[in-house]
Amino acid sequence: MERLWGLLQRAQELSPRTSQTIYKRVEGTQQGRLEEEEEDGEEGSEPPAHFCPMELRGPEPLGSRPRRQNLGPWAAAGRRIPYLVLTALLIFTGAFLLGYVVFRGSCQACGDAVLVVNEDINYEPGPDSHQGPLYWRDLQAMFLRFLGEGHLEEMIRQTSSRERGAGSAGMAALAQDIRAELSRQKLDHVWTDTHYVGLQFPDPDHPNTLHWVNESGRAGEQLPLEDPEVYCPYSATGNATGELVYAHYGRLEDLQDLQARGVEPAGRLLLVRVGMISFAQKVATAQDFGARGVLIYPDPADLSPDTHKLGLSSHRAVYGHVHMGTGDPYTPGFPSFNQTQFPPVQSSGLPRIPAQPISADIASRLLRKLEGPVAPQEWQGHLPESPYHLGPGPGLHLSVNNRRAATPISNIFGCIEGRSEPDHYVVIGAQRDAWGPGAAKSAVGTAILLELVRTISTMVSNGFRPRRSLLFISWDGGDFGSVGSMEWLEGYLSVLHLKAVVYISLDNAVLGDDRFHAKTSPLLTSLIQNILKQVDSPNRSGQTLYEQVVFTNTSWDAEVIRPLPMDSSAYSFTAFAGVPAVEFSFMEDDQTYPFLHTKDDTYENLHAALRGRLPAVARTVALLAGQLLIRLSHDHLLPLDFGCYGDVVLSHIGSLNEFSGDLKARGLTLQWVYSARGDYIRAAEKLRKEIYSSEESDERLTRMYNVRIMRVEFYFLSQYVSPADSPFRHIFLGRGDHTLGALLDHLRLLRKGDSRAPGASSPGVEPSLGFQESRFRRQLALLTWTLQGAANALGGDVWNIDNNF
Repeated sequence: MERLWGLLQRAQELSPRTSQTIYKRVEGTQQGRLEEEEEDGEEGSEPPAHFCPMELRGPEPLGSRPRRQNLGPWAAAGRRIPYLVLTALLIFTGAFLLGYVVFRGSCQACGDAVLVVNEDINYEPGPDSHQGPLYWRDLQAMFLRFLGEGHLEEMIRQTSSRERGAGSAGMAALAQDIRAELSRQKLDHVWTDTHYVGLQFPDPDHPNTLHWVNESGRAGEQLPLEDPEVYCPYSATGNATGELVYAHYGRLEDLQDLQARGVEPAGRLLLVRVGMISFAQKVATAQDFGARGVLIYPDPADLSPDTHKLGLSSHRAVYGHVHMGTGDPYTPGFPSFNQTQFPPVQSSGLPRIPAQPISADIASRLLRKLEGPVAPQEWQGHLPESPYHLGPGPGLHLSVNNRRAATPISNIFGCIEGRSEPDHYVVIGAQRDAWGPGAAKSAVGTAILLELVRTISTMVSNGFRPRRSLLFISWDGGDFGSVGSMEWLEGYLSVLHLKAVVYISLDNAVLGDDRFHAKTSPLLTSLIQNILKQVDSPNRSGQTLYEQVVFTNTSWDAEVIRPLPMDSSAYSFTAFAGVPAVEFSFMEDDQTYPFLHTKDDTYENLHAALRGRLPAVARTVALLAGQLLIRLSHDHLLPLDFGCYGDVVLSHIGSLNEFSGDLKARGLTLQWVYSARGDYIRAAEKLRKEIYSSEESDERLTRMYNVRIMRVEFYFLSQYVSPADSPFRHIFLGRGDHTLGALLDHLRLLRKGDSRAPGASSPGVEPSLGFQESRFRRQLALLTWTLQGAANALGGDVWNIDNNF
């Protein structure tokens, strides 16, 4: 042994020492830098955080060392053989350990999720390019260099100054200009899709009216509606007469509280405030409680609590559609193409009662007449009539005469084809139409979309070629409930669930500059966190957006992450098409942007509300969206957190467990849901391990893993309900009896006996008389087998699935 050790030492002295240097990324606020760290090759050493190229310096020429005394060719050769063998053995061992460490550094796994951050994977330059490979840090620097703040401000100003109501001549002109702009950027494909949809508009010959009702029950004095162009698209038309009741925001809990205080909403007109929930939800809830009509007004308490800040004029009413859904409500589940004929059918989300927006001045006159109990303190607003009473008050007569019109709308598309996975699309879109100036509503999103097209197109000209295709879309009909985006989804649903990777919405992106919210699918949460660490705050010098958030709240996701709202185009992508989606928003700390959905949503008011910081905040949104686009189109493995839904189910299990005793007493159990959740967790862990142990350069394996990852959201669309009857089939985000929310609502009836308050069911679910065992069993089966199916699909091929039925 001592002799062998001596031979090893002599071999090390005579053989060259191999120098190994690993370059790794060092986190910074914006730009990364490189540092060298010596790899000692020990098996227990910590692997580097990211996969990076390596440089190995080979052995020095043998002739560079002094020769020993020549003892003859055969003797010298005999002495060199052991040294050469030992040297080769050492080099082989070092290379093996180095390869092991580098491979482990290419994947970061956490719990049940996998998030691969291949920040230094290189791009092969195009055939006409003479530059070297591009790395993630190069792409970041290139993106920052080409992104122009000045372009954004001017585009917002110009877009908000143009008339662009859906179906108008101004919108047609703007559509032509945007298509021409996309064509100038030399994208791979530019095209337009036109849909013929049913939209509702005010009838100029028969405007909507509001009258007091006199003692004889006839319409008396008319209350002036200051702007006859302000209305609620998709309101039921006709007349509604009844006493007035104040119902706060019109939420389910508000109407239940109203009943508990002895004021019955049934048979009456409800006065509700703008905010908290959508107009459609307010009207649907009022309808469930038997109300005859709804009046919606903006209370100063919600829009301008600080008198030194800009506020909405008391003469302004707020526009908003009342379809409890998205898309053309007259062709539910089907695309509205002109060449296709459909049976006469309407969306179940269309209300059966009329609704009308009114100004704060008119609401003040109504509140002055209300009697009955005083409203709770938290229901009080900032109108002069204080305190507010619940009512009932004098009778009112509401007449709504909106008319339906077949209207052409056009979506405009531009595409940059991917290099390796061109049939997988990373999609980004923005609403183009607006009721009124729409500076915040759609001009900001349109400007950011066009700037991102210009910036990324310039990057392509400078050597960037994304792995996956980038699809840029300008939507029409957004102010009527994401009509343009939903009709496109309905038309290409069978294609998109196989090819769309992620959707990014730019709507309502800048409503302030204090707080940042991301309304998103859980699959994107980890990636959003990573991007926030690389983008500077627009109003906190020297801090990233992530640092700004955690400075005030250590639980960053509780501060930033929000569920997808139904009035967003992102919601339809996820709940209808099964594509993970995100919508970014910057907001004020202490107030809602007061001019949204009004004729005061101008460039000047938005600029003033942000105290001149509009260009900086818009540029920050562009940075977030752009880096998200690059990561999703750049990474070898899709950076989606496919294990997260195990935690989503776990977060609901506590609520389910509350009823385990009640169910056991009836001979029922929730065990199958728990079992399906366990199978999903195991499938996610198995996939994570497969990726961890696979060879990253194997394109076939990478594509196979990417396909399984990108379809995770689709796995949670219930395959057991019809998309025509229940378009939002997602069991966590959707609407209908197949959802987890509906199951929880039904279980709560175990504690309420056989009676329930009207409207207490989940959205899209008909009220029932009480807990029904047969309905519960069906709900449980729908939920369990959708979750089990997701686990099986994530597990891979059928011969690799471990789950037994």
